[in-house]
Amino acid sequence: MTVAEQLALIRRGAVEILLEEELAAKIKRSLETGQPLRIKAGFDPTAPDLHLGHTVLIQKLKHFQDLGHQVIFLIGDFTGMIGDPTGKSETRKALTEAEVAENARTYERQIFKILDPERTSVDFNSRWLKPMTAQELIELAAKHTVARMLEREDFHQRFVNHAPISIHEFLYPLIQGYDSVALRADVELGGTDQKFNLLVGRELQREYGQEPQVVLTMPLLEGLDGVNKMSKSLGNYVGIDEPPQEMFGKIMSISDELMLRYYELLSDLSVAELESLKSDLASGVLHPRSAKENLAKEIVARYHSPAAAEEAARQFAAIFREGALPEEIEEVHLTISEAAVWLPKVLQQAGLTGSTSEGRRLIQQGGVQVDGVKVSDVDLALAAGKDYLLRVGKRKFKRVHL
Repeated sequence: MTVAEQLALIRRGAVEILLEEELAAKIKRSLETGQPLRIKAGFDPTAPDLHLGHTVLIQKLKHFQDLGHQVIFLIGDFTGMIGDPTGKSETRKALTEAEVAENARTYERQIFKILDPERTSVDFNSRWLKPMTAQELIELAAKHTVARMLEREDFHQRFVNHAPISIHEFLYPLIQGYDSVALRADVELGGTDQKFNLLVGRELQREYGQEPQVVLTMPLLEGLDGVNKMSKSLGNYVGIDEPPQEMFGKIMSISDELMLRYYELLSDLSVAELESLKSDLASGVLHPRSAKENLAKEIVARYHSPAAAEEAARQFAAIFREGALPEEIEEVHLTISEAAVWLPKVLQQAGLTGSTSEGRRLIQQGGVQVDGVKVSDVDLALAAGKDYLLRVGKRKFKRVHL
C-alpha cells in the first residue's frame, strides 16, 4: 500500500497522531528500505481478563501488522507492580509479582485471538528494568522535572487538593517512556488517557539520541450503556472470553449510534466497506438490526469461531423473536439455612445481579421472571427445597436449586 493508503487505515478511529508528517516520513522510508516499522503498545497486566475496550488498541496493532510492520505487544510486568497512577485520585495498590505473572500468562493467550502470533513480538519490560542499577535509575530521573510531572492533570489536581503523591508514581511515566528507548519504537499506541506518558517516551528517545517515536492515541471505548468507559467494575463490558451467546446478546443490546462506533473501532471492515455500511444505513437499504447482527457475528467469530457465531445468532433469534429458552441454562445450587430466601438475595448469590439493590430495582422495572412469570413484589421470598428457573432481563437465565 502507498503512504497515503497506509495513513488512511492508520487514521481510522484514531484521536490524534503526533506528528502525522513524521509518520508519513517513517512509512515512506519503510517502503523504500523494506524495513518494517516497530510498533509498540504496552499493557499492564492488572486484571486477568481482557474486554472489548482493551482490544481497541490491539485492533489498531493489527492494522499496522496487516500493513507489514512489526508489532511489539509489551506486557508491563515490572510497571504493573508499581501501579499506573493515570486518572487516579489516590495512590493505587500495587500488584504482587505472582498476581502480575498470572495475569500476564492470560494476556498472552488472549491477544492471539486478534494478532498473528507469527508476526507479533511479546516482550516484558522486566527484561531491561530489573537489571537497571540505582545509578541508571537516577540518571533516568534526571532527564525530567517535577514541574513537567505536575503538568499532568491527575497529578496537578492531587497536588492542589493536598492529596498524597508517592515518589514512585512520578517514576511510572519515566519507566514507561524508557520502554520506548529500550525497544527503539517507531510508533507507540495508547489510550487518550496515556498521552502524557507516551510523550515522555518521545522526549526520552531524543535524550538518548534516538529518533523520537510517533504517538498515536485511541479513544476509550464506551461500554454497553453508551456513556461510561467500558469497565468490569461498572458491569458495562463485553469480555472476550465470555460465552458466545452472552457476547452476542450484549452486542445486540447496544444503541444504533454506539453500533457505528463499535464498527469503527472493533471491526475488520475496510475504510471503503465502513463508508458503504454508513451509506446503506442512512438510505435505509440496510436495517440497523441487521448491521448489529453482522457486527455481533464478526466479534463472536473472532473470539470463538464462525460456527459459534452462527449458533449464537440462531439461539438469539429463537429466544428473543420466538420466545424459546436457551438450549443450555447454567444450574446453580445454593445452600440456605432458612425456610425461604428473599428473591433479590437469591439473584445476587446466583450471579444474576451484582447486589440486592440491583435486584430490587430490576424487579420494580419488570425485568425479573420466576418460572416464566414476571415478578413485581420486591419482598417475594423463594421457599427452600425447590428448583426455580430465574430470568433477569432478556439474556440472563439460571436454574437455581435451593
